[in-house]
Amino acid sequence: MKNAVMYGAGNIGRGFIGQLFSLSGYEVTFIDINEAVITQLQNDRSYPLYVTRGEEYEMQEIKNVTGLLGKDPEVVGSLIAKADVMATAVGVNVLPYIAKPIACGVKKRFNDGNRTPLNIIICENKLGADSYLRELISEHLTDEEKDYFNEYFGLVEASIGRMVPATPEEIRAKNMLSVCVEEYCQLPVDKAAFKGEIPEIVNLMPFEPFEFFIQRKLFMHNMSHALTAYLGALNGCEYIWQAALDPSIKLLALQALLESSQALSREHGVDITELIDHSEDLLYRFENKLLGDTSLRVGRDTIRKLSKNDRLIGAHNLCKKQGIKPTYICLGIAAALHFAPADDAASIEIAESAKTLGVAATLEKYSELTDKESIELIERLYKMLESKVEMKDIITALEIEKRK
Repeated sequence: MKNAVMYGAGNIGRGFIGQLFSLSGYEVTFIDINEAVITQLQNDRSYPLYVTRGEEYEMQEIKNVTGLLGKDPEVVGSLIAKADVMATAVGVNVLPYIAKPIACGVKKRFNDGNRTPLNIIICENKLGADSYLRELISEHLTDEEKDYFNEYFGLVEASIGRMVPATPEEIRAKNMLSVCVEEYCQLPVDKAAFKGEIPEIVNLMPFEPFEFFIQRKLFMHNMSHALTAYLGALNGCEYIWQAALDPSIKLLALQALLESSQALSREHGVDITELIDHSEDLLYRFENKLLGDTSLRVGRDTIRKLSKNDRLIGAHNLCKKQGIKPTYICLGIAAALHFAPADDAASIEIAESAKTLGVAATLEKYSELTDKESIELIERLYKMLESKVEMKDIITALEIEKRK
């Protein structure tokens, strides 16, 4: 049996990529620093996956898995040295910490004379995650090892569209490894980034050029998910499904998606019908009650989510580039500036900045956004939300703005 290494035993690791590796016939080793999770993976060699099917869960047992504690780079490197395929799902902020262990694996394969390519599927929410991780790993290699690394290691970006929220306590209580997921289970990846043969993995969708899928995920899925969360939070919706079922929020999210759809269609020459269909599918998926995703979880860390190339500002900028007026996306940005849960320091920081320094200064500082037309609109929308203007009146104002 071939070996797959899954760096990260969290929701995406267990709830998506680990499942696909297992279904594809690999022995899957999860690397993580959570000792309890790793110990149970080693003991059970399986875990339950709950797939939402309408109003019920379908439990699947994911087999042929184990775990490795990721605290010793040399031990991790020895595992990577024997891998046939690998993936990461650790979070962008953690990538610098796993670069050295991966580099140890590179060194061991190099010293063993292993000329079999190893492809690492990067499941991280960051534009250019492949080159970023390659740079991090290269810092730990000699010039000769770098040449080997660049020739035999494929760093393959993936677009993670599957929603894997926190597992409900009643399910987690049965087994701490339990993970709940939606039925959607496709994994688009960058076809051009593979070294050697593309591994046979269930539901893998190699695509070239891949930038379209990366932008579609960020500027459609992530953008509309965040907008739904921020408007939902303002309307007192605890869960995403509650916000997604609110007719006003659903309309606003759809309009924002149509703006992104137009921009992506022009940018990549993709049929607009395909993108509209994707928009409607996303909004339907957001209504999934069994996912139990909260507005607070989806919306948190607005400093990152309002950064220049991320979901809201990135979608705004692409619209501007393609001559599309991002009216409804601007509403999402304005709503994000009001989002400040008590346990979310990053969101509190940017919300306080908007209050004290003003919207324009805050967007220039955190988002590098200086477009005068958009900033004036966001300021007006920010004040309307602050004054608790009814949603129907905001919709009317946006419709008038769109026609200008």
